[in-house]
Amino acid sequence: MQSTKEINAKERIIAWPRMGRIDIPLKALLVSLGAKVIIPPPNSNEALEIGVKNSIEGICLPYKLNLANYIMALNQGANTLMMFQAPGSCRLGNYTKMAQKTLKDMGYDFDMVIFDMYKSKMKQTLHAFWYVTHCLNPFKYYKGFSLGFNKFFAIDTAEKMLLKIRPREIHKGEAEALYNKWLQIIDDTNSVWAAKKLKKQVIEDFNKIEIDKEKFVPKIFLIGEFFVLLDPYTNKEIEKTLGEMGVEVQRQIMFGDWLEHVLKPSLFYKKESHRERSVRYAKDYMKRAIGGECIETIGDTVYAAKNGIDGVIHISPFSCIPEIVSQNILNKVKRNEDIPVMSLIFDEQTGRAGYITRLEAFVDLVKRKKYKKQ
Repeated sequence: MQSTKEINAKERIIAWPRMGRIDIPLKALLVSLGAKVIIPPPNSNEALEIGVKNSIEGICLPYKLNLANYIMALNQGANTLMMFQAPGSCRLGNYTKMAQKTLKDMGYDFDMVIFDMYKSKMKQTLHAFWYVTHCLNPFKYYKGFSLGFNKFFAIDTAEKMLLKIRPREIHKGEAEALYNKWLQIIDDTNSVWAAKKLKKQVIEDFNKIEIDKEKFVPKIFLIGEFFVLLDPYTNKEIEKTLGEMGVEVQRQIMFGDWLEHVLKPSLFYKKESHRERSVRYAKDYMKRAIGGECIETIGDTVYAAKNGIDGVIHISPFSCIPEIVSQNILNKVKRNEDIPVMSLIFDEQTGRAGYITRLEAFVDLVKRKKYKKQ
């Protein structure tokens, strides 16, 4: 954990970048520890404009939006920014340092707290939360982490149910409305006892939606760079678009699953993690992880081909180094494993019309291939 200045814990107002719905669980954790938080607005054209204006040319889209999140939060009164970093060729490891210098040059006064969860995991993470809250009460840490993790798992479950039911629902928009309802319920839940029941309640509620059980629905894996996968604005709501095209999307990176593996000591993590599965399936094409989600991209594609998935869509931000590597390897994977694969690259210039046309053509290809198999 690194920081740039000392701020009294009582004076701290904490913010972090928008990534998926991390705002709900992380707010619950920090508020349980007695912290004040500011959540920047969801990513939008306004945020993108701010990020592009203050970023160096050629840097990837996630950095631009992260920087915009910082600027908007600081303008709202935040004085402490939190962010994690990653190893390997992914530039995420330098995001905070680059953003820190840019924000200082812009005249902002703040404390940047950076922690690398891949090295010391829970111990280092606990120290980072202590540093920004100065909370010493073990009960508050139990409540905060229990609330946070259970909210992460409930959100993951709601997202999976939405992706499964959306292409099959009889009354269009019902699953989306229920998903938004549950996000609000999850956000409002402040009891650990109630939070532990959320996951089961979400499943039960979604299963009440009337669906067409006989509908022909191909399954497509959505893989690629972490931020673009999680942020609907950045990926132009690709999950919703595919669902409305009659496709069941199975996103391979879920925030709660990823966080549990990163933070939990391996002694207590009994199941095979997504990273471990990816390494196992990617072994014929890639011998080691090089950073980012590169090896997950390869491993997930091989796994999809061997487990009856009808196609794979690989998404990444323009100039993402690990995903450039994986995109080149995917050409060999899709030939050897006989599975349709399409790569989509996003930046601030990506137009929706051309993007939709490519998705429609790929979905038609996948459906024809599935028909032939049947």
